Amino acid sequence: MLARIASLTERPLSFIRSFSYSNSNLSSTFRRIARIPNSAGRVMNFEDLDLYATKRVNLRLCNVSGCLTEILEICVDHPSLHVVFFPGNTGAITFYKEFVESLFEFLGGTASNWDHVRLFLQEQIDHKIEFQKMQNIEAPLVLVGYSIGSYIALEILRRLPEKAVCCIGLYPFLSLNLQSKKQVVIVKVTRSRVLSTIVTLFVALLGLLPRRVLRLISELSNGKSWSNTAHEAACSHLPQYHTIRNVLYMARTEFIKLSETPDWNFMRENQEKISFLYGIDDHWGPLQMFEEVSRQAPGIGLSIEREGHTHGFCCSEAGSIWVARHAAGLIKNKLAS
Repeated sequence: MLARIASLTERPLSFIRSFSYSNSNLSSTFRRIARIPNSAGRVMNFEDLDLYATKRVNLRLCNVSGCLTEILEICVDHPSLHVVFFPGNTGAITFYKEFVESLFEFLGGTASNWDHVRLFLQEQIDHKIEFQKMQNIEAPLVLVGYSIGSYIALEILRRLPEKAVCCIGLYPFLSLNLQSKKQVVIVKVTRSRVLSTIVTLFVALLGLLPRRVLRLISELSNGKSWSNTAHEAACSHLPQYHTIRNVLYMARTEFIKLSETPDWNFMRENQEKISFLYGIDDHWGPLQMFEEVSRQAPGIGLSIEREGHTHGFCCSEAGSIWVARHAAGLIKNKLAS
């Protein structure tokens, strides 16, 4: 299956990352080994893929709704599938490196990821809609969202029903969960200008520490389950004033919007296109929401991850690979039905 995969993130400064592989017939294992025949009949490994993909990278600037957006993309001639991934808050794309790479392996294709100056949830949705309209891609559009990205993916489906063929929500955050003490605390922080400023300044001060100290803090607080990529992403992106400010502001708009009742009528009307993956102990997407979705829209494909990867699956390589395999399976099933 030939796919074109784009990963979309929100950050207050233009910053681009890209992780891309392209192939026509790719298989993978947990050892992350791939054997791909090239035109000369030789077998290529991942080092060859890096070289092959680098030649096709295109960095360009695009004006979307008045915002100058940097786009790093790899184009495929005549793609049969266009997959767009919407990450959660914070939107730092390096957290999803293993997931995106694994999705490439299970579907095949290319990736691009782009950043822009947006803070409001609704503005992010509008920006993504405008960007999709600007893309001259005839391939079917597949929407994959994680956490709040699942809500955004549903909104894209609402706006582009004829273009989008399916919508996959991974650990979806679709409604405010007041039974969660963590969410109650976060809501109080985001609604208080004083508390938000204190948290932002504290995290920004951490960013002044030497990199090795930040790495030690990350390893002590997050444990050995985190991958090296996740630790590096945490050290390079999170301890920054503009990043935390954007995270808290985005969270505030999320809580305001998701305090409303989900649009069950829309989900029922499009239930054949929608699939959700829930976790066992996930306060962002609790099992009571899983049960509510099954009652309100029984035609939606629902599944529960029982491997213990948690909401932060992207912080471990094993979690990234498992979720990518599951997402690829959902996409293939939806396209085959």
